[in-house]
Amino acid sequence: MDIMSLLLQLVSGAAGGNIGGLLNKAKSLGPLINTVLGALGGLGGGQLLGGKVGEMMGSAQAGSIGSSALVGLLLPLIAGFLKKKA
Repeated sequence: MDIMSLLLQLVSGAAGGNIGGLLNKAKSLGPLINTVLGALGGLGGGQLLGGKVGEMMGSAQAGSIGSSALVGLLLPLIAGFLKKKA
């Protein structure tokens, strides 16, 4: 895994996290936490799912970016749903 792939996973996950925050405005965790959770989810999703999705799509890089964005989107949404009301 090279540094460029890791950066693409972080950026696409962070973008997915912010989109997840926009989709769930009522339980959004804020832009900073959405970005951090999305980036972490993107890194994990790209590492775990990127190769398998890439094989199905025909491009490892596209599979890594797509799975990073998807997991980056889901992690803030799940955290927002689990957050207790203050």
